Amino acid sequence: MKIAIIPARGGSKRIPRKNIKTFCGRPMIAWSIEAALESGCFDRIIVSTDDAEIAEVALQNGAEVPFMRPAELSDDHTGTIPVIRHAIDWMEAHIRAPVQEVCCLYATAPFVMPEDLRKGLSILAETGCDYAFSVTSYAFPVQRAIRLTPQGRVEMCNPEHFNTRSQDLDEAYHDAGQFYWGRAEAWKEGRIIFASGSLPVLLPRHRVQDIDTAEDWERAQFMFQALQAESVQ
Repeated sequence: MKIAIIPARGGSKRIPRKNIKTFCGRPMIAWSIEAALESGCFDRIIVSTDDAEIAEVALQNGAEVPFMRPAELSDDHTGTIPVIRHAIDWMEAHIRAPVQEVCCLYATAPFVMPEDLRKGLSILAETGCDYAFSVTSYAFPVQRAIRLTPQGRVEMCNPEHFNTRSQDLDEAYHDAGQFYWGRAEAWKEGRIIFASGSLPVLLPRHRVQDIDTAEDWERAQFMFQALQAESVQ
């Protein structure tokens, strides 16, 4: 069985009610559910939440909420892997069908596309890797990053690269924060995602945006609207 698990707890602090806040005309979580449905990858699309209102919105948009997430997995310090492990264990105990491939799909990923989910599943199936997840490249060489000292002055994080040409530096990538395909045993054993057992699903930078602050939210809406306008031309 292939399942999508969408973690969506109710305690968002920086953007209150972020998971169901209206984003470009729909509750934020609806965009992730829609992509999962359209991908055709999944036997079940599950939302893991501790919040009754989020559960209702998820159901209205085509997902399932077969359980409510326990409080001990719903605080600010709980990582993604324990939440996914709990959902897999619950499904296997109550549905009594083996779970093989599991995709953790974030509720705040309006830019996720069905074809990217299909690509991630294909990579997982064809390579035998533990995980396949969305990544994108940094727009600027991270080796030339600077930081501020406690005195408010500037220093390079890697001063040895002050004279290195940008084109001579290795390109760096970061987690795109959209989805993580993984084998059920990898999730259940807590295998590290950012490790050699994983493979990337490369995304263009214009389809990647973290949404953690009000500024992020506004920027994401502008980007999303631009992409929608381009798709209907």
